[in-house]
Amino acid sequence: MSTHTLERTAETSVPILDILSARWSPRAFDSNTPIDEDKLAAALEAARWAPSASNTQPWRFIVARRGTDLHAAIDNALMGFNREWAGNAQVLIATFAEETDAEGNPRPWAHYDLGQAAAHLSVQAHADDLYVHQMGGIERDVLRALPGVEDRFTPVSVIALGELGDASALSEKLQERETAPRARRPLAETVIASA
Repeated sequence: MSTHTLERTAETSVPILDILSARWSPRAFDSNTPIDEDKLAAALEAARWAPSASNTQPWRFIVARRGTDLHAAIDNALMGFNREWAGNAQVLIATFAEETDAEGNPRPWAHYDLGQAAAHLSVQAHADDLYVHQMGGIERDVLRALPGVEDRFTPVSVIALGELGDASALSEKLQERETAPRARRPLAETVIASA
């Protein structure tokens, strides 16, 4: 079954923005079409404008297009079954949190701020008909060895970004995951207290 025909919009408990309820994380990426550079630039620009504590912007990205040595290096840093599908993505983005500033002062909020930047990137990409799948199963030492990575940059995740592909190209196990109903725990279990 092609993911192009799947209805993936979340059934939310209250109405939310369409772009948020329709956003999902596929594993089937188009393995042939090159990335639309304008759409990629817009996603990165959205990340650039994410909020951060004291406007420190404690995130860094390494952006690698499919077919490059850098894309292959980031793909090699993935662990487990992510290696089965993520290499088809038009772009792999290694994300880093700047846990200390240039003077060595700690930035304890860096991971939080990086998460906001990744969320902004994800929503902008989806608005432009691109898809994002974030992965935490990574070999951090491999990412630390990439060009330009300073000691104060901590590898956090890899983002697969690109156009949607056909789920039938995935293994049977991954096809099941790709087409399974979307689910989240109830909102009442997420909000610990509310007054």
